[in-house]
Amino acid sequence: MRLVIMADTHVPKRARDLPAELWSAVDAADLVIHAGDWVDESLLDALTARAARLVGVYGNNDGPSLRRRLPEVARVNLDGLRVAVVHETGPAAGRERRCAARFPGCDLLVFGHSHIPWDSQAAGGPRLLNPGSPTDRRRQPVATFLTAEVVGGELRDVRLRPVPR
Repeated sequence: MRLVIMADTHVPKRARDLPAELWSAVDAADLVIHAGDWVDESLLDALTARAARLVGVYGNNDGPSLRRRLPEVARVNLDGLRVAVVHETGPAAGRERRCAARFPGCDLLVFGHSHIPWDSQAAGGPRLLNPGSPTDRRRQPVATFLTAEVVGGELRDVRLRPVPR
């Protein structure tokens, strides 16, 4: 199962649309995960129409219309891989411990908010992934998103994808 993982797209405030490279990845994916801060329903509609399957949550910059359509936390089982998606996890210090306590029984936690890519393993808890942002790199050298695969319930081939300027 091919995954595309994104967050903090902020369309159309930070960009008019997703980068072409990301749309190509969406077209090739079996599942697209969006960890919040869509900003406008038009991107949710476009991804819903184009993605084979979409799992998303709302973020702190998402208004009432997006909050009516999306949960704060999403959970999905991908061939035995137990995945949770949330926008905010709090400060970097202590993140693994907090997330292990908040998401027991979870193998993978996808989150956003910081626009900073993150990949760590909580002791006794989930692997934590933040894809950064494909449209608003903030203090990062490049904008980013993630691709990965799920094979037999295992997460494999996690790759941070830079978005060319």
